[in-house]
Amino acid sequence: MANILVVDDEMGIRELLSEILGDEGHVVQLAENAQQARLARQEAKPDLVLLDIWMPDTDGVTLLKEWQRDGLLTMPVIMMSGHATIDTAVEATRIGALNFLEKPIALQKLLKAVQQGLTRTPEPARPPAPALRVIGSEPVSSGASTGAATPAVHSGFETRPFAGTGAVAAPPANQFASLSFDLPLREARDAFERIYFEYHLNREGGSMTRVAEKTGLERTHLYRKLKQLGVESVRYAKRGE
Repeated sequence: MANILVVDDEMGIRELLSEILGDEGHVVQLAENAQQARLARQEAKPDLVLLDIWMPDTDGVTLLKEWQRDGLLTMPVIMMSGHATIDTAVEATRIGALNFLEKPIALQKLLKAVQQGLTRTPEPARPPAPALRVIGSEPVSSGASTGAATPAVHSGFETRPFAGTGAVAAPPANQFASLSFDLPLREARDAFERIYFEYHLNREGGSMTRVAEKTGLERTHLYRKLKQLGVESVRYAKRGE
């Protein structure tokens, strides 16, 4: 378990990364701007930082330079951006960033980069610049054609967390029979999908990996689908990985 600081001005990205990394067993701190990141760096001394480049007050590259200048770049830093140029990525790696993740971020590439970061320590910045490693852009978001990274959360139905601390409640056998055909199509589909995913979560003991395999969804898409449906899997399902 590691202490990971996520710095991004987009709430949806912060929440999504927090859920994913938290489900992997890490302690996650969130900062929405450079000032909050400075305070978190000072108070908690994170083991790794995921740092967005474009932020409204101070951009990520400037903050990285500041940490490097003040001798505070003692942890691996992975830069993130959906709009950075190659020159910006090269500059960040020259300063001392360990990796660069292009948004929207693929789940497996995110986890791989985090694992690599946690097993390495940042090297002192010195010329020549280290070889740039740009990690590709398969979306971490759902399979929507826009590839947007910020999740849209809808709560048309009541959220039903799983029972107990880690136990997953099985859906009543008559829930499918209780679906109303008088509902609008979108609401009826959401109601069916909620029961469907609760069934598979119960059957697989809360294992997100096995549910993803059974339902044919990429794991990040599954996270977002459950959140959209109000299924509190990340917080309440037991880890059966």
